Formats: sequence, C-alpha cells, structure tokens
Amino acid sequence: MAKDYYSVLGVERNDDAATIKKAYRKLAQKYHPDKNPGDTKAEEQFKQITEAYAVLSDKEKRQQYDQYGDAGFHQRFSQEDIFRNMNMGDIFGSFGGGTSGGEDIFSQLFGGGGRGRSPRPPAKGQDYSMQISIPFRLAVQGGERRVDYRSDDKVEQIKVRIPAGIEKGSKLRVSGKGGSHPTGGSPGDLYLHVDIEPDPTFTRDGYDLLVRAEIPYSGICMGTTIEVPTLETPKRVKVPAGMQPGQKIRLRGYGVAASGKRPAGDLFALIEVVVPNNLTTEQKELLEQLKAVDL
Repeated sequence: MAKDYYSVLGVERNDDAATIKKAYRKLAQKYHPDKNPGDTKAEEQFKQITEAYAVLSDKEKRQQYDQYGDAGFHQRFSQEDIFRNMNMGDIFGSFGGGTSGGEDIFSQLFGGGGRGRSPRPPAKGQDYSMQISIPFRLAVQGGERRVDYRSDDKVEQIKVRIPAGIEKGSKLRVSGKGGSHPTGGSPGDLYLHVDIEPDPTFTRDGYDLLVRAEIPYSGICMGTTIEVPTLETPKRVKVPAGMQPGQKIRLRGYGVAASGKRPAGDLFALIEVVVPNNLTTEQKELLEQLKAVDL
C-alpha cells in the first residue's frame, strides 16, 4: 500500500528539517510503546511515523522520495536502507532510557539496529546485484524490461517494471530474486543498477527533453512551419519570424512521461539555421541583392 510520509507526520512538503523533527517528536510521545503497553494500533502507528521520519530527516533519502514517489522510492530502498545510520539516541533519548533504551525499542519493533548502525536484517539468502542497460525511450516513458540473470546456478528470466523518468545510476530492487537461504529462510533480493543508452534524436535535462530543429535562413527571417519529432508522432509547429538561432520552442507535456503525482516534462526544440553548402546561381544572385541592402 502506498504511503505518504508527509501525511503520516502531518507536515507539508516544503517544511524544513526542524519542523519535521518537531512533528515526529510530538507524535512519538503520543504513540510510544511505553505509553501504550499492549496497544497494537499505537505500536503500528509508532512504526509508521518512525519510518516516515527516517526518510524525511535524511536529505538524500528525502530527495529520492520527492523525486520518485512512494513506489519508485521503495524500489530503490529496502527497510535496511531506510533505517541505515539513523541515530536512535537522538530520536528516543528524550523519551527516557537513554540511547540503549531507544535501541532496545527499535530492536523490538524493527528487528535490530542501533545508533549509527544498520538494523539487523531478518534471516534471508544472499542479495544479488547486476548491471542492466535500457533504451532511452523506455527510461523516459516507463514500461517493462525482461532481464536474464543467474540465480543458484540456473538462469532465470523476469519482467521488471521501469518507472517513467528513471535516471542513470538508479537502483531497482526485485524482492525475493536473490540467493536462496541455506536453512530455509527467505530468499535474498536482486538489485539492478541502471544504465541508459543514448538516443540519436533526443537528449534529456531532468524531466525535459531537447531536440534540434533545423530551419533555413528564409524561415528564420519570414517565419515558417516545421515538423518537430516527439516520443510519439511528429508535431507541426509554427516558427515566428525573427526567431534567433539558439532560441527554443516549448512543447508542453511532450517530455518525460508523468509518474505518480509528478507531471510530464516538456520538449524543447532548439532552433538551428541551416547554411547551404552549394548555392545555385539564382540563390547567389538573391543573396547579393540582400547583401546590397545590408540584411
């Protein structure tokens, strides 16, 4: 089930770290297990707000959460990743029991961990890691990718969902596709490190796309209509007279596909003037006339 960590803590997306910390402490005081012995609902609420705080209090994790949304974030971060380097003494110290008391509570609720250390993961098999390369258009539009990988000396093929807007260097987690556990525990996970192939037509700037639009000199002077390639079908666009080389025409919503609450990016057509290599006699005469009037 999708989570909204901001709603869990009752804060706004633009709130600063101090506000988020204050909101967490207030809720943690209310739902702390020591104040609600035997209350499973309070315990679950405490776990949710602690997980939300673990993400939103960490600058890098919060940036990833804001960029990819809940589903995309949890493809990149396991629970172990979420709580890694979380300072239990800082969080639980004000509730009594000091640092060790906080670690004990964390251990009971999440299965391990402590100040400056990763939580103790449940018994499971070895995690696997591999590099995959995906086409540019799959990265910006999202979709599925078949992946062949070797697990326990046998080759398997799986389908992996690629979120729209994924960036080079991102990490996707495929749960349960790692090594088997030697004593019957849960299998490990498969982590896919993503590389993105270049595209001959488009380049990318965040969630926007850029494409070159070549226009003859006459079109720059008098205006014209050109065909701009998009990720789907080309779109006819008017170029106003006097458009300068290097300027861009914006096509709203034709960039990287929307994902979750994030809207689609835009496509920018970069204006370039085509200079002919071989002029006809007539063209040369016309250019001489233009030169005479200093155009």
